[in-house]
Amino acid sequence: MELTADGKGLVANAGVVLLRKTADAVGLTARISEVFGPGRVERICRGAVLVGAASAIAAGARNLSQVERMLAGHAGTFGSCGSDSTLWRTLDSIDERVLRRLSRARARSRRTLWRMLAARPGGFPWLRVGGKRLEGWVVVDLDATIVGCHSRKQNATGTYKGGFGHHHLGGWIANTGESLSILPRPGNAGSNTATDHVTVLDEVLAQIPDEGRHSKLLVRIDGAGASHDTVSHLERLGTTRRRVAWTIGWTITSVEEAAIKALPERVWVPYLDQDGTIAPPVDYDDATSDETHGCGGPGSEYGHVAELTGLAKRPGWPTSMRLIVRRVPIAPRDQAAGKVTALEKATGWKYAITATNIGRMRGIPGTNQPQWLDVLHRHHAVVEDHVRAAKTTGLGLLPSASWRINTAWVLLTGIARDLDVWTRLLAFHDHELLAKAEPATMRELVYWLPARLAHHARKRWLRFDRDHPHTDAITTAWHRLAALPAVT
Repeated sequence: MELTADGKGLVANAGVVLLRKTADAVGLTARISEVFGPGRVERICRGAVLVGAASAIAAGARNLSQVERMLAGHAGTFGSCGSDSTLWRTLDSIDERVLRRLSRARARSRRTLWRMLAARPGGFPWLRVGGKRLEGWVVVDLDATIVGCHSRKQNATGTYKGGFGHHHLGGWIANTGESLSILPRPGNAGSNTATDHVTVLDEVLAQIPDEGRHSKLLVRIDGAGASHDTVSHLERLGTTRRRVAWTIGWTITSVEEAAIKALPERVWVPYLDQDGTIAPPVDYDDATSDETHGCGGPGSEYGHVAELTGLAKRPGWPTSMRLIVRRVPIAPRDQAAGKVTALEKATGWKYAITATNIGRMRGIPGTNQPQWLDVLHRHHAVVEDHVRAAKTTGLGLLPSASWRINTAWVLLTGIARDLDVWTRLLAFHDHELLAKAEPATMRELVYWLPARLAHHARKRWLRFDRDHPHTDAITTAWHRLAALPAVT
């Protein structure tokens, strides 16, 4: 074997062109370019710089220099995106006014995308929860996440978990996995800060297309959202044009414990799995006796659900609010960690409460039942997948000591996450593996693939390996993106 350096037209990470093609297809590149306008110094369009950087971040770039290296070979595919210095200057130019304009550009592109999704054979991806299809409901999940720091950065402080870094709060669409809003916060930001939840809710609402088929919104928050100001704001979001439902985790106090004690045994009904069936019996090796599980025991259901509304009364909360209590066997790890209250020790059950304003969802039978409302809120756990994907798509490591640069970077990671999701929704929606692939899988099987750039018959040809198992899927994806109608 001989090694030479005479290759021509080689493109590393050639699959990145799909992400850039998606951005062009939904009009995001053009709209971001309009936000910045023509550059005064750089000859490179700053809109193209940001979209190119977002594409590289979606493909795995973790800082500005990695973005530059990943895009260096793409000058012949979608043009030069500048150096890391150009990207740094672009990020540094993003102030509060530009952030608002970029948010509006994203919202307009999202409206275009959702219209394209509605035109697909399968239509818009409505959720299926607890065995029921939530036709017409857009489901939003809010959650906070800690981003650790290994060096001194602006607003990096000690966190409530004992670490050091930042504590961001974000909102994601459960239907699609899109990242609607991520609010950068200092590490000591509170988990249940109502003003931050209100800010994210308003930004989320601004991102959702205001059209008839998206007029029903379900917001799910864990126990951090159980504050008077957050609930009051959720109640005010509903209008004659938009129905807003919500479910929130609820803190158990002595009031709720007294109400739980007052519940007769006959009101407890079996706990449901996400497919709508009764959960199977518990299988703890050291926790399968009647003494440990109260009325449970071998062969019983996993847990039970009951309505607590009316028994646990606290002033100042909406009169329409319902409380749904769930009990499950105490896990050995909770027992070992001492996360068990006196009531739970006495009864042998671990309790959790969900607060909601849902009486019923019109047109969906059974949505008034406590069993189903409980499983609806438990489905909120999917937000952990979205948070994990965001942290592996640039959010998990802020690149600068400057808060301004890092704030712009957080926005860029949200765009990157959207580009990955949009590409799969538009181009790989019928592919069994790639339609729901993790970011690492998409990078390995699509974005990181090499190709050769050739020129023939007045066209550019990006030639992938014919023997790769997903080459057909990649070429099909490109033709689907190229066939999308032009955005006006």
